Amino acid sequence: MAVASPKTVVVVPTYNERDNLPVLAGLLADLPVPNLHLLVVDDNSPDGTGEVADKLAADAPDTVGVLHRVAKDGLGRAYVAGMTRALDEGADIVIQMDADLSHPVSAIPAMVDALLTKGAAAVIGSRYVAGGSTASDWPWSRRALSAWANIYVNAILGLRLKDATAGFKAWRAETLRAIDLGSVHSNGYSFQVEMNHRAVTRGFTVLEVPIRFEEREQGVSKMSMGVQLESALAPWKLRFGGKRG
Repeated sequence: MAVASPKTVVVVPTYNERDNLPVLAGLLADLPVPNLHLLVVDDNSPDGTGEVADKLAADAPDTVGVLHRVAKDGLGRAYVAGMTRALDEGADIVIQMDADLSHPVSAIPAMVDALLTKGAAAVIGSRYVAGGSTASDWPWSRRALSAWANIYVNAILGLRLKDATAGFKAWRAETLRAIDLGSVHSNGYSFQVEMNHRAVTRGFTVLEVPIRFEEREQGVSKMSMGVQLESALAPWKLRFGGKRG
């Protein structure tokens, strides 16, 4: 009797990504990953991204779902909502990735394989391990900020991760439950750091697989000064505030 493939749900938060979302959905649909699903978490995008997501779900109701949120209150809150929905709907593996096509869909099979065969509790799509890279047209200021952020976070929290701020990750469902996903309090990009911190401090194995990070082709970055400030303060709060759940 054949063993059923694990249910893998890709959670993608969106805000004004109507041009990128259909491209991403098509790339995911073409992947050689059985039982793969897409869950779009839209924060009431004024450009109609939510309607585009609904059309995708109507065309592929067995593999595409949509979670509409009435307010835009941060990346972390969107991920917690989407991941919680995925767990409630029976996901065995949850993948988090951006909608802007900066994360290579082609890396997902390797990330899933690392979870299933290498004993990982979580897998990071990493720009900074051997074989990883960033787009040549990525602005130097973003390169410098990203490199410094990783040095900063690892120095404070001792995570020993090459890409501690990455937003492209695959999680075992049991890992998300063990780190108490619902109590994660960080928002913005510091959400990524807190999730890693919770996993590492609980002794879970977090592996990194190389990716090439691309600059977005459509739309605008959500990296505001407020997000940067929150991200700078978050490691100190985590270090001196304990596991926070």
